[in-house]
Amino acid sequence: MPVDYERARLIPSAVFAAPRAVLACADLTREQKIDVLLRWAYDAAELAVAREEGMPGEEEDLQAQILTALASLQADPVTEQAGPTKQHGLPSP
Repeated sequence: MPVDYERARLIPSAVFAAPRAVLACADLTREQKIDVLLRWAYDAAELAVAREEGMPGEEEDLQAQILTALASLQADPVTEQAGPTKQHGLPSP
């Protein structure tokens, strides 16, 4: 069954167990994989902010996994556009 790209783009963690699963997905183009991973990076940054503010959540190295996956696709995670928010300039999906 092919991956539902639109769903993966909106809620990556509902479609993929880990960022490396995005890389292994043969149903997505390189650009689609980058799009999904960038969305996941934004979501992970939001969760990190929530944890910093005392909300419960699992501590994991998700952001590092996402950045590693993006690097393997030779994609720039837009880090040079660091903004004033804790998402560091990641564009809102």
